[in-house]
Amino acid sequence: MCARVKYLTEIPKETPKSLCIVAIAYSFAISYDYPTKSFRKRAIYMKKFAKLAAVLMAAAMLLSLCACGNANNAKKTITLGPSADYPPFEFHILKDGKDQIVGIDVSMAKAIAAEMGAELVIKDIAFDNLLIELGQGTVDFVIAAIELNDERDAQADFSDPYYTDMPPMIVTMKGNEGNYASLADFAAKTVGAQSGTTKAQIVTDEMTGAMPLMMQSVTELVNSLVNGKCDAIVLDGAVAEKYIASNDKLAAVDISLGEAAEPYRVAVQNGDPDGLLPAINAAIKKAIENGDIATWIEEADALSAEAAE
Repeated sequence: MCARVKYLTEIPKETPKSLCIVAIAYSFAISYDYPTKSFRKRAIYMKKFAKLAAVLMAAAMLLSLCACGNANNAKKTITLGPSADYPPFEFHILKDGKDQIVGIDVSMAKAIAAEMGAELVIKDIAFDNLLIELGQGTVDFVIAAIELNDERDAQADFSDPYYTDMPPMIVTMKGNEGNYASLADFAAKTVGAQSGTTKAQIVTDEMTGAMPLMMQSVTELVNSLVNGKCDAIVLDGAVAEKYIASNDKLAAVDISLGEAAEPYRVAVQNGDPDGLLPAINAAIKKAIENGDIATWIEEADALSAEAAE
């Protein structure tokens, strides 16, 4: 068997076609005058070819690994986990006969998806299951008016802040707000909050003697208040204002629960295995600098008012 045929038959089958062509061309080039070369020179040429083949195959493997990495990191779709009972941040509306989830957080998610060049998919989840499903990988990121605390920091990684809400508020039935001058007045009263939130911590840690009522959704809390199943509920300031504005049976209790809330952040899986945070923080930076969040608030307010009609 001539040398070039022998070496060609030894090229691995998995070698990329482009490199096979280079190898074939090289083998023909070095053996074109094969019969006239001495054995020593033929051996030198074959040794050079072997070195080139090794380099080409190493390059092929490196390119293949890079291609796999790019394929894994370039997500065509990205799945958001909100808790869509929290106007104006995330809530349901009926538009053109279809149920849609809208709000400030959804607008933020759309900007993030655009930054990544990905299509946004939304999966509505109960608030206290959000970080659990994030850890399980059923969603890629969570935006749900989430404040950072030690417990959550251990469960996920978080972005830069994108919004700081008003202080939390206590909501009760109109006509009862004057019954409460301090948190001590809620002793022996049933006070509701959304489970897994910092508002739940206010009820259990600061409202001494109160009987906590924890529920998964804010809608359930408001209904419980209206139906007499609790005496008051604790909500984020902006959310409380939306529910009071849409229901004239509700009123805010004039008790301060702090000067300001913790800023809201986007959550991703611990360690950010998909490398999402750089794009998320870039989108947040652009939204803040361009004044987009103020626009999203106005849009969410309008949609929230429309949904309440």
